[in-house]
Amino acid sequence: MPVASMTGFARANGSDDTATWVWEVKSVNGRGLDVRCRVPTGMDAVDAAAKKAAAHHFSRGSLNLNLQVSWVTGETNFVVNRQALDQLVEVAQDYADKPGVQAATLDGLMALRGVIEVIEPEEDEEHRKTREAAILASLDDVMTDLVAARGEEGGRIADVLNGQVDEIEALVNDARANAATQPEAIRTRLAEQVAAIMEAGVEADPDRIAQEAAVLAVKSDIREEIDRLDGHIASAREMLNEGGVVGRRLDFLAQEFNREANTLCSKSPDQDLTRIGLDLKTVIDRLREQVQNIE
Repeated sequence: MPVASMTGFARANGSDDTATWVWEVKSVNGRGLDVRCRVPTGMDAVDAAAKKAAAHHFSRGSLNLNLQVSWVTGETNFVVNRQALDQLVEVAQDYADKPGVQAATLDGLMALRGVIEVIEPEEDEEHRKTREAAILASLDDVMTDLVAARGEEGGRIADVLNGQVDEIEALVNDARANAATQPEAIRTRLAEQVAAIMEAGVEADPDRIAQEAAVLAVKSDIREEIDRLDGHIASAREMLNEGGVVGRRLDFLAQEFNREANTLCSKSPDQDLTRIGLDLKTVIDRLREQVQNIE
């Protein structure tokens, strides 16, 4: 299963003999799953089904679903409210001779609200359910298209993440090969420091010097950090190859990457290793930013 992005857009439409409709869904980043649905009045069942479908297909992301329906005009009956029309005619006649009052016309009176009533044909329950089923079938189409769109974007992000893991691995190898981290270099540096103390004429307990030397050796040894970084690199590659919903796990792993990089910098005995550690932190920050975009 490919890594899925949380961003995408999809559109699907449909129609029957009473209406045409369009589904549009837009997905952006979100900490969890947040679904907002807008449907025409009276379609509560469609609203509930849409939210359920979104939860079935996705676990993270902020989704906005919008359903637009245009009704096909069917046979419409018009009924004239003769009582209201007669009353209006009487009032018009009363004011016919008034100066400054324009004479009323029949078409003008019939255009007034309440004179002509529009009677729409009633829809039976079976027809309504059939149309809602067709609308929900279009919803399945738009969800399938959104899954594909998020998958395509996720594939592009996965390529970027794999490249960043490659950068991290190269920097870790540089740190491993750094001359200042080799046991021989550490021993030489400690010996030089002890000799400098002795030459200064400072009286020191040999046992205490040995203890301090051991502490300094441990503080300068980054092999444990290198080993843990190697393990994190392997885990990151495994997650990216596994795909699916791995965003939260990769985000946690990025934090662990950063923890080891910080320790490496704090233990660094020379400028070259410090530079490697800072470059490592920069790449890890970029990786974590990209991880925020995947499900």
